[in-house]
Amino acid sequence: MIKLYDYELSANCYKQRLILSLLDVPYESVPVDFFPGLEHKSDEFKKINPLGHIPVIDDDGYVLWDAHAILVYLAAKYDPSGQWYPTGDPQLLGEAASWLLFAEGTTNTASAARLYVNLGYDFDIDVCRAGAHRLFRVLDEHLWFREREGLDWVCSGSHPTIADIAIFPDVVLSEEGGVSRLDYPALRRWTDRVKALPGFTIMPGVFPVGTS
Repeated sequence: MIKLYDYELSANCYKQRLILSLLDVPYESVPVDFFPGLEHKSDEFKKINPLGHIPVIDDDGYVLWDAHAILVYLAAKYDPSGQWYPTGDPQLLGEAASWLLFAEGTTNTASAARLYVNLGYDFDIDVCRAGAHRLFRVLDEHLWFREREGLDWVCSGSHPTIADIAIFPDVVLSEEGGVSRLDYPALRRWTDRVKALPGFTIMPGVFPVGTS
């Protein structure tokens, strides 16, 4: 069984719990005292991930870290439909890769603002919030045009991909970092569509469809 080295309040760990739930893949959550214990920075944990980051998975001895790399691995291995990571469609695969890179930006801005507010991380909060709004404007416009084409997801296929999962937690938790979604209606509609997916699971601060 997969072991997920996990912290309940981590957006990046939530991405893994979410894709595992959507794929109906059983796993064991191994709690990591991220805060205040900083267990991920301990010498013992660095035997698992020398970079001292979470999440990490151990899939029957195969250890992998980096939130978005793990999404790629889980979807490629455990989604027999090939829809979550569309390796059979070069154009969709390229789009998914592009938006995974975009998700690094939302992690470094919206999620960073949340870490500043909730855990006291030493970030420039004004830069983080301004960067998040810049990315949210891009994504909101992109999703609005997708809707005009009858499409619901970040990529241009009829099914969501791991790109949606990579971006979703950073967006849906953004209010905790003081980044309002009020001015992004297409973005809010998209978060509700993600919440309505079969197998969707919540975390603290993420509420069922129809709520903030």
